[in-house]
Amino acid sequence: MLKLLESMKQLYVCCGYVDMRKGIEGLAAVVEIKYGKQIEEGSLFLFCGRKADRFKGLFWDSNGYVMVYKRLSNGRFQWPRSKEELAQITPQQFRWLMEGLSIYPSKSIKNTKPGSLF
Repeated sequence: MLKLLESMKQLYVCCGYVDMRKGIEGLAAVVEIKYGKQIEEGSLFLFCGRKADRFKGLFWDSNGYVMVYKRLSNGRFQWPRSKEELAQITPQQFRWLMEGLSIYPSKSIKNTKPGSLF
């Protein structure tokens, strides 16, 4: 299933909290009303509640909506909480999120121009 989710063309994280009691219609309404987006084929929208130990994903597969649900037995997702926005993420960021890491690395090596070695 993870390979199927990673194959999506566009990955979105709904930052902040979402009521995890919502079903397909409720989550689709969040995407359309709150964020002004349409759920299209190849797009995956991810939602997380306050506990951050579970998430729901919603996508369209050519003839209907598909909702996926994952609940961790131990640990929490590092879900972005700072803004109430829709963040588009890369497949790498999606893998980090599923591994319990932040989608925003705290440190990274900065690019520089080549210089003289001697």
